[in-house]
Amino acid sequence: WKVSLPMAGGWNWMSFKVPSNTNHSRILCSFLGPKIDNSTQEPMNCTNHTAYVQCLPAPNITCKDHLGVEKVFTGHEVGFYKPIACRNVNGYSYKVAVALSLFLGWLGADRFYLGYPALGLLKFCTVGFCGIGSLIDFILISMQIVGPSDGSSYIIDYYGARLTRLTITNATFRKMQTYP
Repeated sequence: WKVSLPMAGGWNWMSFKVPSNTNHSRILCSFLGPKIDNSTQEPMNCTNHTAYVQCLPAPNITCKDHLGVEKVFTGHEVGFYKPIACRNVNGYSYKVAVALSLFLGWLGADRFYLGYPALGLLKFCTVGFCGIGSLIDFILISMQIVGPSDGSSYIIDYYGARLTRLTITNATFRKMQTYP
């Protein structure tokens, strides 16, 4: 079978030949976890919301590239790179935003930090909209509904609690429900 994979020299077609005595589960590659940048908590070399992770094919897998060159893998060399999604971050920490909202939200410090100076000044002048606005902002920031004004994502620990918004548009495939 053939599959398009990002190889070391760019995108190439590669066909896999599996030995007859091989269990099909051995075709799977072991993906090494991405190397995480400590300052952004995102995979290293994240560009255009994509980073690449090394894939080590199982031993005795033979791959043929687009030039017809066959290679038998031992399980210790990189076969290809798997693309994974990553987020655009610009230095706004989720932990700092929540702490500012909880303790100094009535002064508008959370909105100033996130890049909304007009709302921060309005909250400062009205003492957090008499406390109601501070409570609402704390909930919105905690649920990651309100984020940085530049459209970037919060810096959250890589294995931390992240929320992913699911949206339905006209381009979304809708499968009709069938009843038994």
